Amino acid sequence: MGFGSFLEFLQSTNDVAVAIRLALATFLGSLVGWERLVRHHSAGIKTFALVSLGSAVATALNVYLAMMPGLNADVSRIPAGVVSGIGFLGAGTILVTGKKQIKGLSTAASLWVTSCMGMAIGGGYIIVGITCFMLIAFSNLVLLHASKKVEEHSMYMSIYIEVNKNHGVTKLSKLLSDEGFVITSLSKSKEKTLRSSDTGLIIDLELDKRRAHDEILQIFNELEYVNYVEEI
Repeated sequence: MGFGSFLEFLQSTNDVAVAIRLALATFLGSLVGWERLVRHHSAGIKTFALVSLGSAVATALNVYLAMMPGLNADVSRIPAGVVSGIGFLGAGTILVTGKKQIKGLSTAASLWVTSCMGMAIGGGYIIVGITCFMLIAFSNLVLLHASKKVEEHSMYMSIYIEVNKNHGVTKLSKLLSDEGFVITSLSKSKEKTLRSSDTGLIIDLELDKRRAHDEILQIFNELEYVNYVEEI
């Protein structure tokens, strides 16, 4: 059996072909979840595998019902339900911390597109499903590093910093002005500080020129009235 014949078999409604498609959807979904798990995100291998499998089963069932004689099935209803349902699942992984950090957005997006991948594979659109998997991997691995490189040298920076309550804010404001930084936003954080004598601040900065953000954080770390700082 040549590749073309095998692919045609996989796209058929044969029970064995459907079972292979479900296994493929589960496998590719687990690989996406593995990448998330390595990066210590909330949804891991099992979650992504189940999302992809469930989407594939729902789509395969949809195709099966649409092909049954005498049954007037809406072929778009189940996939539409899957897409909206995964949207609610993904929303549960998104958190906004007390430092105004948004966490889980990439995981939610990955869950959603993995469900679409599962639907493509479940419906017999094997090439599109595998292409989708490859693009998910490209986005989560290659584009992630490219994004970090761009952010690292951006002229805009947000930091969370804990300074001594005794004139720490005044000294910090003077330092930022001397360095040529423009404060576009400054607010007090509701997060509990490491030391009771400190206050936590969330500051949005516009830099005077493109500088490595690690270099700027090092400047803050060397100040005696600063006890903690991180980029957010």
